[in-house]
Amino acid sequence: MAIDRRREAAGAGRPLPEENGSLPAGEAGSAAAAAPPAAAEIQTLPPPPPAAACSPLLLDYDGSVLPFLRGLGGGYQKTLVLLTWLPALFIGFSQFSDSFLLDQPDFWCWGADGQGNGTGHLARGPANHSHAAGMLGPPALPTPPPGDNASQCHCHEWQYRIRAGLSHNVVSQWGLVCESSWKVHIAKFSLLVGLIFGYLITGCIADWVGRRPVLLFSVIFILIFGLTVALSVNVTMFSTLRFFEGFCLAGIILSLYALRIELCPPGHRFMVTMVASFIAMAGQFLMPGLAVLCRNWQVLQSVIICPFLLMLLYWVVFPESLRWLMATQQFEASKQLILHFTNKNRMNTESDISDIKGVMPELEKELTRRPKKVCIVKVVGTRNLWKNIVVLCVNSLTGFGIHHCFAKSLMGHEAKMTITHNFYADYYTMAGIALASCLAMCPVVGFLGRRGGLLLFMILTALASLLQLGLLNLIGKYSKLPDSGMSDSVKDKFSTAFSIVGMFSSHAVGSLSVFFCAEITPTVIRGGGLGLVLASAGFGMLTAPIMELHNQKGYFLHHVIFACCTLICIICILLLPESKNQNLPENIPDGEHYTRKPLLPHKKGEQPLLLTNSELKDYSGLHDSSAVVDGVPENTTANGMKSM
Repeated sequence: MAIDRRREAAGAGRPLPEENGSLPAGEAGSAAAAAPPAAAEIQTLPPPPPAAACSPLLLDYDGSVLPFLRGLGGGYQKTLVLLTWLPALFIGFSQFSDSFLLDQPDFWCWGADGQGNGTGHLARGPANHSHAAGMLGPPALPTPPPGDNASQCHCHEWQYRIRAGLSHNVVSQWGLVCESSWKVHIAKFSLLVGLIFGYLITGCIADWVGRRPVLLFSVIFILIFGLTVALSVNVTMFSTLRFFEGFCLAGIILSLYALRIELCPPGHRFMVTMVASFIAMAGQFLMPGLAVLCRNWQVLQSVIICPFLLMLLYWVVFPESLRWLMATQQFEASKQLILHFTNKNRMNTESDISDIKGVMPELEKELTRRPKKVCIVKVVGTRNLWKNIVVLCVNSLTGFGIHHCFAKSLMGHEAKMTITHNFYADYYTMAGIALASCLAMCPVVGFLGRRGGLLLFMILTALASLLQLGLLNLIGKYSKLPDSGMSDSVKDKFSTAFSIVGMFSSHAVGSLSVFFCAEITPTVIRGGGLGLVLASAGFGMLTAPIMELHNQKGYFLHHVIFACCTLICIICILLLPESKNQNLPENIPDGEHYTRKPLLPHKKGEQPLLLTNSELKDYSGLHDSSAVVDGVPENTTANGMKSM
C-alpha cells in the first residue's frame, strides 16, 4: 500500500516524501497552504509523547533490590525458602504413589474347595512380573502350558499377593487383571496427563495473576480431588479424579519452583533447588514404609494428601513473589511488600533504612505506572529466547524419555531379571541411582556451569545408549560362535553397567534442563517457560505406561529414536547461554540479550567478535532503542560481555 501511494504521488508530478514520511523542505510550505483548514490543524498537532521509561534501578532486581533486602541474609527470606522446601516431601509422596496404588500383583485362582490348591494357577502381573521372589508365596499350583492365556483368565475368584507392602490396592480391589489389565495403564496415564495439562495451564496463569494465587488454589483443589480419590467406587472414577489430582499437583510444583528461584540471589539458586530435590527424594525413600504402616490403599491415599492441609496457612504467611511484582511493574504492591520485608527483617536502624533510600524514591515516582503483564506466546516473536526454550524442552523430553529405556533394560523387559528379584530391591535401586545423580550434579554444575554440566551428562547418556544398542548386539552375535569364549552372562553384565550409567546421566539431564530453563526464562514469562519444559518432561515419562500398554512392542525402536535425539541435543546444547552466577532476566529484552558466550574466555587484548549494540543498530537495525531503555548499557556486547 505504501509503495502504491508513492507511485501515485510520483505519477501526479508531486515530489516523493522522505523516508520518515515528510515532504521536502521546499514543498512543505506550499502543501500546507493548499491543504484545507482542518487538514492544516491535524498536521500541526504535536505527536503524542513517548511512554516514559521505567527506572533501570527498579528493573535490576538482583543488582539493586535484592541486596537492599539482604538477599538470603535476611531472616524472613530464609523462612520463605524453608517454606518452599517443606512441601517437597508431600510432593515426593504423591509423585511415587502409583508404584504402590497400581502395583500389579501376582494372582491365582481360588479353587472350588476353598483352599486355593485345587484348580488355580499362578500368574504374574505384566508390569512387575519379576518381583515375586523373597516373599511368602502362594500355594504350589499347576501352571498351564504356555499359550493357554485365554483359559488362564476363566476364574470366578482371584487371590492376590501384593508385593508393595499393602494388603490390597486398586488392582486387587477391582480385579484389574487379564482382560481388564489395560485399565491399570489408563490409571497411570491419568496422573501424568493431568500433570502435563497442569504445567501448561497453571504456568500461564502464574504469569498473569501471580505465583501465590496459583499455589493456594492448587492446594485447595488437590485436597478436594485427592481425598475424593480414596472414595472412588470404580476404576473410572479413580482415573478421572487422579487426572485432576495431577493437574493440581502440577500447579503446586510449578509455583513453588518459580518462587524458590525468584527468592534467591545468583550464587544460591542451584543449591536451594537441589535441597528441594533431596527432600522430594526423601519422600520417595520413605514411601515403602508409609505403605507398610497404612496397609490399605485408601488410607495410604488419604495420608499422602492430608499433609497439604498445612499449606492452607500459606495464605497468611507466604507473600507474592516480589521479583514478579517488580518485573510486571506493579509498583504499589511492590512498595508494600518491600516495607513488609524490612519490617520482618527488623531493618529499623538508620544504616539499614539508608540502604533502601536509593530504591524507595524511584519506586515512589513509578507508583502511577500501569502493570505490564506478558503471556508466554510473546516468546514466538523473539530471536534467541524461543530457541533456548525449545532446546531445553527437547533435552527434558529426551532425558526423561530415554530414562525408561534404561530402566527396562536394567530390570529386564523379558521374562528374566538381570539384577534382583525383589520389589523393594528394585524400588530402592531406582531411588539410589536418582540420588547418586543429584549428588553428582552438585560438584559438576559448580565446576562446569549449567551448560557444561548439561553437555557432559548428555554425552554420557548418548554413549551409554549407543553402546547398549550397538556393542551389546555385537557381543550377542559373537557369543553364538563356538570359539568366541563369550556367554550371555557377559552381555548381561555390560547391559547392567550401561543401564546404570544411562539412568544416572539421563536423570541429571532431565533435572538440569528444568532448572536451566527456569534461569534463562525472563521473570514475566517464567511460569509459562517452566510449564513448557516440565510438560516436556511429562511427555517423556508418559512413554513408560505407553510401552507397558503395548506389552513392550516397539521397545527397540523407541530406544533408537531417543538415542538419535541425544546426538541432536549435544549439538543444540552448545547454542545455549551460561547462567551460572548471572542475574535472572526480568523481561523479554533481557532474555534476548541472555545469549551464548564463548566456551573459552577471550585472550587479553583480543577484540570480541560480536558487535556492540550501538554497532548492531547502525548496521542492521535489529536492536531498537528499547534495549537501552530497559537498562542494557551501550558498551555491552551482544553476548553479555563488556566491550573494550
